[in-house]
Amino acid sequence: MTTRTTIDYSMYVAGAWVESDSGGRIEATSPATGETIGTVPEGTRDDAQRAIAAANAAAREWAGRSAFDRAAAMERVAGIIEKRRDDLAHTLTLDQGKPLRSESYSEVEELIEYWRMAAGDARRLEGLMPPSVDASKRVLAYRVPRGVVGVITPWNWPYTMAAEVVAPALASGNTVVWGPASATSVCSVKLAQCVVDAELPAGVFNLVTGPGSVVGDEIAANAGTHAIGFVGSVATGYRVAERAAGKPLLLEMGGNGPLVVLDDADLDAAVEATLAAAFLCAGQSCTAGERFLVHEDVHDEYLDKLATAVSKAIRLGDPFADETTMGPLNNEGTAAKMDSHVGDALERGAVLVSGGARAQGFPTDLYYEATVLDRVNDEMEVAREETFGPVVPITTIRTEDEALAIIDSSPYGLLAAVFTRDLRRGLRFAEAARAGWVNINESTNYWESHLPFGGRAGSQSGIGRVGGRFSMETFTELKTVVVNLG
Repeated sequence: MTTRTTIDYSMYVAGAWVESDSGGRIEATSPATGETIGTVPEGTRDDAQRAIAAANAAAREWAGRSAFDRAAAMERVAGIIEKRRDDLAHTLTLDQGKPLRSESYSEVEELIEYWRMAAGDARRLEGLMPPSVDASKRVLAYRVPRGVVGVITPWNWPYTMAAEVVAPALASGNTVVWGPASATSVCSVKLAQCVVDAELPAGVFNLVTGPGSVVGDEIAANAGTHAIGFVGSVATGYRVAERAAGKPLLLEMGGNGPLVVLDDADLDAAVEATLAAAFLCAGQSCTAGERFLVHEDVHDEYLDKLATAVSKAIRLGDPFADETTMGPLNNEGTAAKMDSHVGDALERGAVLVSGGARAQGFPTDLYYEATVLDRVNDEMEVAREETFGPVVPITTIRTEDEALAIIDSSPYGLLAAVFTRDLRRGLRFAEAARAGWVNINESTNYWESHLPFGGRAGSQSGIGRVGGRFSMETFTELKTVVVNLG
């Protein structure tokens, strides 16, 4: 790991790169190296208010442009990202901590797709022409932008989780005020530079860096934002919903995605999927497999295969090294939660199969061993809560119905997976499981960016759907126009 230059970045408001009113700055420290890699402005409520005012001033003109004009702007953003993929990927590894070769480049490639997809969806955003009771009248129901969309995004996927909201909001004719997570603000500025260099009109896109409790709160509560797109934790999502009461909300929140291995499962495939479910992004994913429900008839064989696979396939190390498959956790809060959940599980009788502690000999204390826990029960924090770390908590089940009951009892309802050789059985299980998305014979961390993704009603996993045109359903509304031809 080499020393890198520290850069003082700015935020973007009303068509200009600016400093915060406060004059304060937030230091960005790399979880991979421990180095200070830059600073960003410590935004205030006044900064957020200026950005919201600028977005409102630009809203009518941007909404009045043709869908094809806005789509061309999205394509320009995608082209700029493509040209800067190396810098964006390296920044992601440095700022977030994920491995360069195995994960960062993949996120940048998906980022490009989000902007191109938004361009295509904008061109196909259609309204209705319902019939009138009066033969001399024609009814048009246009799908029109909400106005100003406030966007609040997390640190685990700082490019794609932002793009899945910002891109469709802009493409469908809204202006945007974006408050990114402070922990990966350098990544956010790098992405913002790509949007800015695509030459959107001043005020259409705004970035305000700073504490979520200040900037994000103002974006959610301010009367000048007309819809909110949020991706992040359950606690923060509830706070956003409270502050944004009365506005259209797209909330993509937490999960502890159960991966179920039934007695007729292909165990080699289930083990491979387990690695992806638990250790992608070091487990810091809302779709991470955080409960592994394994049938008693295959438990021992599954566990043996898993222990071998973890020792061979998971390489914790310098995220810039080609051989590394898992980098550090992003922040101390997440690492401390891993400590707490693993410790609680062991105290309550779980069996440690591998890992279980922070790794030694690295530049920071955020590198955590790939952990496998057996004999996990419902009383343990690692089973009840979202751990957000590299852990496989295994619970033995006796029946399919027992697995469904465990899923039903969870406060989450985002994503689940089931492994079985009987596709009829798998489909019945998927339809019965209380989750917004279910994979059959695939990892919990498998999803496609154009498909509707979000939490099941009544769960703590959110409301609305991200994914291609489905995000646009939240960020637009139907406007009815009646024409009298008589």
